[in-house]
Amino acid sequence: MNSTAAAEETIQDETEYSPIGQTWTEVRKHLFTPEQLAESDLCVAIMCEFIKARKKKGYSQRKLAEISGVKQPVIARMETGSSTPQLGTVLKVLAAMGKTLCIKNMPKK
Repeated sequence: MNSTAAAEETIQDETEYSPIGQTWTEVRKHLFTPEQLAESDLCVAIMCEFIKARKKKGYSQRKLAEISGVKQPVIARMETGSSTPQLGTVLKVLAAMGKTLCIKNMPKK
């Protein structure tokens, strides 16, 4: 058995016998509190809307960087969620796209 096949078999074995769950949803519920999950889901939703707005304008990350004054790597990290941008940075980039934040009530669960 080659090393790739052995690694795949190991991953399969670990997945099948994981003590915390077999799906990402199960694992998430085990590893994170409901509050952490809600915060993460909200951040993902915001960044998805951010990316959608950028693409609707037809802007690349590089073009958005040029017009907003925020460096392209910062925009990339914002979009991937690998960093938590300051509110001022978010507002600056949104303004360059003709957007702003809106605060409204969250739907009750």
